[in-house]
Amino acid sequence: MSKRHRKLEINQRCQPDTGSSPGAIYLDEHSLEPRITLHNITAGNYSSQTVSSLTEVMSAVNSTDKTTWVEIKGFKSIPMFEMLQQEFGINKLTLEDITRTHERPKFEEFEQYAFATSRMLIFNADRELENTQVSFILIGNALFTFQENYEDCIQPVRERLKAGKGNIRTGGGSYIMYAIMDVIIDTYIEILNGWADELDELEDRLMDKPERSIMYDTQMIKRHLISIRRVAWPEKDKINDIIRSDSPFIHDQTKLYFKDAYDHCIQTIDLIDSLKEISISNIDMYLSMISIRMNEIMKVLTIISSIFIPLTFIAGIYGMNFAKQDPVTGKMMPMNMPELYAPHGYLYTILLMVLIAVLQLIYFQKKGWFK
Repeated sequence: MSKRHRKLEINQRCQPDTGSSPGAIYLDEHSLEPRITLHNITAGNYSSQTVSSLTEVMSAVNSTDKTTWVEIKGFKSIPMFEMLQQEFGINKLTLEDITRTHERPKFEEFEQYAFATSRMLIFNADRELENTQVSFILIGNALFTFQENYEDCIQPVRERLKAGKGNIRTGGGSYIMYAIMDVIIDTYIEILNGWADELDELEDRLMDKPERSIMYDTQMIKRHLISIRRVAWPEKDKINDIIRSDSPFIHDQTKLYFKDAYDHCIQTIDLIDSLKEISISNIDMYLSMISIRMNEIMKVLTIISSIFIPLTFIAGIYGMNFAKQDPVTGKMMPMNMPELYAPHGYLYTILLMVLIAVLQLIYFQKKGWFK
């Protein structure tokens, strides 16, 4: 048995152990049963059918008069990966990259095939952003795609195949790979445009009434922007590698379309940077407005304290109650408060305190403290 036909090593963990040997297939208990769809594509016809195993696609893949797209969703099938290695000569390191599902977007050339990965972003039913890996293997005029789950965002590619417009049916497997990658990149832009609208709404809410929830929502978008930036940059590098590739599996005509996808990646990165700046600006504005609001509160408290400090001083002085005359012996106490027994002393003291408060208010008004 040749080296590439050796039995695959299966790792039941979703992540490799430190120091583990390369080339292992990573399947865990939550892996989904594979759903295999065979798309047969010619210039004048398109058909798709669900098959139970890769054995049923052998003749279609080896055909030279049509383009074949084998769409695989779910990895819970060891024989499927063994057949990919034995019948199609897929390197075990490639199979490892397919099943680990945490690879960054990349493009690799092999003698018998070309391999690429992309990161597909999609919102689930709970409006949480899911980051799923899509892997591509291009063999001749046949394209294999791999996903670990059943969700995707590439339905527009299937609709274009049904409509048969443009080069989708005549461009070969490399063009279908481009079309899928282009839809994935366009999904990035669609998601970013949605976040742009949310940031505009958050900014309007911020100007109307700053609330703590605004900062939390903005911070969540900012975290998502960081995540999508980690995807968009390697996606751009991958597309550039494909354009510069000499692989016979990538047609020269298709490279022209990959240049357009590269421009979309640049647009995505520019949009990410712009939205990131807006989100940072919103957070800074919120903190500034909260600081201004706190300063206004402190100003009001300072004004109130400034008014009552002299009043409290006066009340404290006359609250000591040092009598001028000893109530037992009748002896006069020198240097004590004669005002305690002054006629109408309470009224005069109150009027003095009111006058001091009014004068302070007039002074603060002239200083502009109430603006």
